[in-house]
Amino acid sequence: FECMIKLRRDAEETRALILAAADLVFASHGITVPLDLVCQQAGVGRATLYRHFTDRHHLIVALLERGLEETAAKAVELGDREDAFFVLLRFHAERIHSRSSLVDYGRVLDRGAPEVRRVRERFHQIFSPLIFRAVEPGTCRPDIQVEDVTPLVSMLASPPRGRPSGSRWHAR
Repeated sequence: FECMIKLRRDAEETRALILAAADLVFASHGITVPLDLVCQQAGVGRATLYRHFTDRHHLIVALLERGLEETAAKAVELGDREDAFFVLLRFHAERIHSRSSLVDYGRVLDRGAPEVRRVRERFHQIFSPLIFRAVEPGTCRPDIQVEDVTPLVSMLASPPRGRPSGSRWHAR
């Protein structure tokens, strides 16, 4: 039994290592980079990569899921704050901005794939309650929909023109 727990823990650590490596490699070289570079960065062989992620699509979906779980944890941390929607929106946009390759994922993923729909549903689960909470006191327009958040995050995550990237959130 202990051996199985250790194997499971090792597999989880290897999976996390691959995801971190993919994050770095995709951010540096784009998401169409040969996956051998991800293997090299993670210090694993191809078989190990494919044991965890059957293809690039599933690796990208796992990166998206990991990002959403970080966003969900932040939403929980914010609790019932009145400005939770805006703080989470900013947090999510900053995460995407710092992981520039995340913006490209939507361009290469099959939006109709079940796992992509699952990611979209998770995104909606995280943001919907906060939107409703922001609409209630009038801090958000009443016609905002959760589907409006994705393009809004994309715009916020894009570097502003004419400003160095370090000054992106200078006005607080």
